[in-house]
Amino acid sequence: MGVRDFTVYDMICRNTGLFPGKDAVVSKAGRLTFKEYKEKCDALAAGLLKEGIKRGDRLGIVSQNCEEFMVLYGAAAKIGAVLLPVNWRFQQHEVEFVLNDCTPRFVFAGPEYVESVSEAAGKVPSIEKRYLIGAGTPPSGFVSFDDLYSESGPGADPDIPADSGFVIIHTAAVEGQPRGALLSQANVIFSNLQLMYGDSLGPDDCFLCILPLFHIAALSTAMAMMHAGGKSVIVERFDPEEALNLVAREGVTTLMYFPPILKLLIDKYKEGGGTYDLSSLRHANGLDSPENMLAFREIAPQAQFGTGFGQTEAYPVSGGPMDARPGSAGRPSPLARVALFDDYGNEVLQGTPGEICVKSPVVFSGYWGREQDNARTFRDGWHHTGDIGRFDEDGFLWYVKRKAEKELIKPGGENVYPSEVERVILGHEAVAEVSVIGVPDDQWGEAVKAVCVLKPGKALGEQELIDFVGSKIARYKKPKYVSFVASLPKTQEGEVDRDRIKKEHGGKY
Repeated sequence: MGVRDFTVYDMICRNTGLFPGKDAVVSKAGRLTFKEYKEKCDALAAGLLKEGIKRGDRLGIVSQNCEEFMVLYGAAAKIGAVLLPVNWRFQQHEVEFVLNDCTPRFVFAGPEYVESVSEAAGKVPSIEKRYLIGAGTPPSGFVSFDDLYSESGPGADPDIPADSGFVIIHTAAVEGQPRGALLSQANVIFSNLQLMYGDSLGPDDCFLCILPLFHIAALSTAMAMMHAGGKSVIVERFDPEEALNLVAREGVTTLMYFPPILKLLIDKYKEGGGTYDLSSLRHANGLDSPENMLAFREIAPQAQFGTGFGQTEAYPVSGGPMDARPGSAGRPSPLARVALFDDYGNEVLQGTPGEICVKSPVVFSGYWGREQDNARTFRDGWHHTGDIGRFDEDGFLWYVKRKAEKELIKPGGENVYPSEVERVILGHEAVAEVSVIGVPDDQWGEAVKAVCVLKPGKALGEQELIDFVGSKIARYKKPKYVSFVASLPKTQEGEVDRDRIKKEHGGKY
């Protein structure tokens, strides 16, 4: 590590010196102070090194949120290994694709995912060892996670530069295949600084981590909170009553959410007669409808809602208090230069929509093993997000829509590409044509809708098609709504007219 580098492990060492006895991570396993957290990271790092893990090796994990998840992040940072968190909502073949895509040497499995990882291990040649997270006797083919901790290790820290890979998070599928976005340790550190600045995070703050740690929002906020010397409460599975109790018990100041979390919290709060103490909350950041945010503000009036734009590949890009310019995505973050370009690479005028492009130390290292995609994404010295926005006269960024090739639906904060769902639906023998769009949804914020044309003489029910898709890909990607039509509108070029379908079938722009 160079004298001018600062890594995630440096952050852990710094905080151990500043806040040794202060809680860093709280989970169902108990509490870890900053000193205890570093000791666990060191012991796990030593064990990984003894097992032959080297800088750049990938470590897969399929698990609910837990203490071990956080320790793995810290240990990987120390030795320069790259964590590969797998979305546990994926179907089996999707899990296997992600693991094959990034060839991890070890895979760590929560108790619920032992069978899935066992099956995948037979199809992913790179997997050398499997570890069971949690108590209990490991099943055949697995070693206990706790056995990997080692009291003795190398005397000096490995020489890990800040631009070393840290985590690969697979984004939604393009052309039917998820792409692994590689984030470096430096990406995480610079993201931390911007999030700390935006929410004025400090040692007295506490993050309630109810989103999964394979998601950029949960990981980034947990890391930023740790960097600030604050506490992260890691929740295995979201339960509204438990979450409300934890806010009071742990003094939670920061909450990240996706639909339907706010609605469930509001309903449980009212069901309890308003007896839950939410007075510690300072920040509520995420995606939801204005109606739910207003309703939540009634039960936690002191909490400030944040807005912003970001993606796995660059987080955050813009942000600020929602009230500063309601409806906007805030202003560019302190370490982000944002410009809008047309399809010919020309910067557009103020007020004119253009593709949101970014230069920032939070921009990811690239898609794993996809040089062609990287060349296109980073063309002309900018990261092209694939999203369209416009700037107003005061420098606030307004989100407009997604570019056609990056059409995206976000049910409950997850990413779903219509092209992937369309590919699956077209695999049904009764379907001739389909267009998948996103529509407003009270429960999930946005839902998947399939507009289908059946083959002559074929019959198909809505639920039958929904179940068919749910059996092929992650269930959050299946349509919630299905419409059968005689034909799909076409453009002059003969392509499906998606804009017209959205207008006619309630789609979002």
